[in-house]
Amino acid sequence: MILETIDWLSVIAFFIISLFIGLLVARQAGSSVSEYFLSGRDMPWWLLGVSMVATTFSADTPNLVTDIVRQNGVSGNWEWWAFLLTGMLTVFVYSKLWRRSEVLTDLEFYEMRYSGKTAAFLRGFRALYLGVFFNIMIMATVCLAAIKIGGVLLDLSPVQTLLIASVVTVIYSSLGGLKGVLITDFVQFVIAMAGSVWAAYVIVNLPEVGGIEALLSHEEVATKLDILPDFTKTETLVPLFIIPLAVQWWSVWYPGAEPGGGGYIAQRMLSAKDEKNAIGATLFFNVAHYALRPWPWILIALASIVVFPNLESIQAAFPNVAPGIIKNDLAYPAMLTYLPHGLLGIVIASLIAAFMSTISTHLNWGSSYVVNDFYKRFVNPESSDKTLVNVGRISTVILMVFSAILALYLENAIQAFRILLTIGAGTGLIFILRWFWWRINAFTELSGMFISFFIAIYFEFIHESLGFTALEGWEKLLIGVIVTTVVWLIVTFTTRKTDMDQLIQFYIKVRPAGPGWSKVKEAAKDRGVDMPEVKHALSAEILSVFIGTVAVFAALFATGYIIYGRTGLASILICVSAACFGYLIYMWKRLSS
Repeated sequence: MILETIDWLSVIAFFIISLFIGLLVARQAGSSVSEYFLSGRDMPWWLLGVSMVATTFSADTPNLVTDIVRQNGVSGNWEWWAFLLTGMLTVFVYSKLWRRSEVLTDLEFYEMRYSGKTAAFLRGFRALYLGVFFNIMIMATVCLAAIKIGGVLLDLSPVQTLLIASVVTVIYSSLGGLKGVLITDFVQFVIAMAGSVWAAYVIVNLPEVGGIEALLSHEEVATKLDILPDFTKTETLVPLFIIPLAVQWWSVWYPGAEPGGGGYIAQRMLSAKDEKNAIGATLFFNVAHYALRPWPWILIALASIVVFPNLESIQAAFPNVAPGIIKNDLAYPAMLTYLPHGLLGIVIASLIAAFMSTISTHLNWGSSYVVNDFYKRFVNPESSDKTLVNVGRISTVILMVFSAILALYLENAIQAFRILLTIGAGTGLIFILRWFWWRINAFTELSGMFISFFIAIYFEFIHESLGFTALEGWEKLLIGVIVTTVVWLIVTFTTRKTDMDQLIQFYIKVRPAGPGWSKVKEAAKDRGVDMPEVKHALSAEILSVFIGTVAVFAALFATGYIIYGRTGLASILICVSAACFGYLIYMWKRLSS
């Protein structure tokens, strides 16, 4: 694919804008650790919400959706759509709690919630486990998408792609800190969203596709249009619908969809001006992530079935691409080669934007763990803000280097997605309950983390080598959830309890709801400690979670049915969605007061 001057101008302009933003805020970002990692805790909900969406836009997400649609149809997206339940739980239940905690990172939470050396070890270990190991895994999947895009659209080798894509990202994210990331994310989201919608329109109307009616009536496409799976086919219903909705959303830790909030989502909530802005940011994120973005990707994926019906046709069209990475997810960048010049440059810039927004967030988030929860906490507690910011910038570069190296060994997006799901299987319920049940302790989290990791390693590399029958991904997930949950429950009841004074101080600071804190309140009364009078609205929060889920799914389905030409059903869903969103706006104001 040969880019013309007009295409290169779009790409170069985007790089210049990104670097300019990083340089513009570099001085302020470097003034303190709080500025570098939390933007001074003064960010508005709309900027934080857009940043979350831009981060999850990611260059690998369209590839993942294309992989899913080509193999399992539109309904296969329930594998990730189910995480909306997790997101809405974070919006209405946990966002306020995170903002009240006032920690610098979500790992600092451990020494606020738990006590003793075990809590300190948990914080330090997870700083390296999540901030380094897990974070590198996530960024490697994004780098893999960049490799495939660079190979198909620009005829670049994997190493060339990663060098070009990484250098600018590392420069502006290391200089500008979180504020640089947030501002750049806003620009990147506008470009990425416009590029994907425009690209979908052009691709659907290509002569090879024939327009929306021809696409939807194509014999291979027509069988993949159902938004809900076929309830008579258990072989697809169980893994793609029942398991995600019944088990996956609450039991699995996955970046951007952590039960109870966490990672860079928690970082955004912690940097909000107040609780109202924390709620608004996460609500906007979930609406845009699930209702606004998927359909352009889905349409391009469906069109790819017409143009590239199998992997052999993709290989034939791109003989210079390494056979090892010719998978269904490559169909997305393959379709983009049909775009006219001018638009092609904008779309490539939008994909670069998606890549950079995700990588920059993960670099800043990961380095915040390395700096605040490992280096400052255990290596050099007396270090100055200047030293800590410099350590953050150095760790940013190191994280990028290792992510790029790992990306060279991955093959497709869905492979990495399912590995990450398995690694986090069974730990999600811990993150939900630790805010509402005093008995959860540091040993609970350690045991859940270790056992889920070893189960994932066993299924990925050992199970079949021992001669056992290969298991489906959902079977591995379910076994992982059951075993991990049983282990951490046993550990919870057989290990020492968190120090009661620590729990009392945590309750006073965060003010969580529910009967799970009654023992702590009784202990505080016996000690003569004045506990805050808190009016809890947990039932209203849970109702809002349900209403929010209905609102977003109704909007998502309405868009799909408009595209399918089923306007009657779409109109009903639009009315349902509008009514639900009206209620959510009212509850946003009420729950924030």
